[in-house]
Amino acid sequence: MYSQQPKKMLVMNILDILRKYTDEDHRLSQKDIIEILKTEYGMTADRKAVRRNLTNLMEAGYEIEYSESTRMVLNKKTGKPEKSVVTSDYYLVREFTDAELRLLIDGLLFSKHVPYAQCKELVEKLERLSNKYFQARVKHIRTLPDRSNENKQLFYTIEVLDEAISRGRQVAFRYLSYGLDKKQHPRTDKDGNAREYIINPYQIAAANGRYYLICNLDGKEDVSNYRLDRIAEIRLLESPAKPAKQVRGLEHGVDLPKHMAEHIYMFQDESAPVTFRFKKYLMDDVMDWFGSDVKITDAPGDEATARVTVNLEAMRLWAMQYARHATVLSPQSLADTVAADLKEAAEKYQ
Repeated sequence: MYSQQPKKMLVMNILDILRKYTDEDHRLSQKDIIEILKTEYGMTADRKAVRRNLTNLMEAGYEIEYSESTRMVLNKKTGKPEKSVVTSDYYLVREFTDAELRLLIDGLLFSKHVPYAQCKELVEKLERLSNKYFQARVKHIRTLPDRSNENKQLFYTIEVLDEAISRGRQVAFRYLSYGLDKKQHPRTDKDGNAREYIINPYQIAAANGRYYLICNLDGKEDVSNYRLDRIAEIRLLESPAKPAKQVRGLEHGVDLPKHMAEHIYMFQDESAPVTFRFKKYLMDDVMDWFGSDVKITDAPGDEATARVTVNLEAMRLWAMQYARHATVLSPQSLADTVAADLKEAAEKYQ
């Protein structure tokens, strides 16, 4: 129970009650509010005070819905019955519906880049945007497994990159990789020293449950992609970033849908036209991976042909993943590489 509170807190406590206990399916009368004020906040208030403060909240811009009914009451002065409007069934209209909050929470749960402690904290903040009824339905969220993401600098990295992109500045950072000890270590140069990457950043994008930085490695001509959860010790530099139009593949700026369709695994090599044949039942997967820009040619039977511009190394991996259902037709060099990969893989199982 709350300790005794001053009367000036009445309006804030009523707002707190509406946030905690109401939605379109759970409404409170003025009598209900009075009882909760007494039992949980240690405050006493009459109906007029509650009604006045509810009106003040609505006038202040809070979206509070209620119902009205008319009843006959006896006028104490005249002794005659007269009509009186009674309001009840109050609830606070929320900025997010429960379905929207659940969508946001599930997005966090399915992400692979947010460290466990920070994910749990964000989920709890989202829960508090609804009421106790919603929180009761999502208790299982607190049993999330620890994904053991060691890099705790993710949000700071995002802040620095946001500033760098908006101000057109370069950044420097270390890039982490896992060792056989299952711990992350900075990548090293040829002398074994921790390597520092100087980067021209352009865009942050989400793919395959990860955050990626679309950028250019200083001194190189083409596009690079780096996972944000593997960036460490990031620094904002004073030096201006290379304009995106000077980077091969970004001459017309960052076309994010096009970039994501071409870099399905966010590899950094060149993109090129690829033609492949696939089983028609794979059409959903083809659309999921390559988007609406993929060109489909139908044919009799159970197969069709697709043509798409895609990162060649990513397509090599995709073709291995879907080898039972799809066959690369061109370029021939890619088809030969996939065939060699499959032969090598088959030999490992003999």
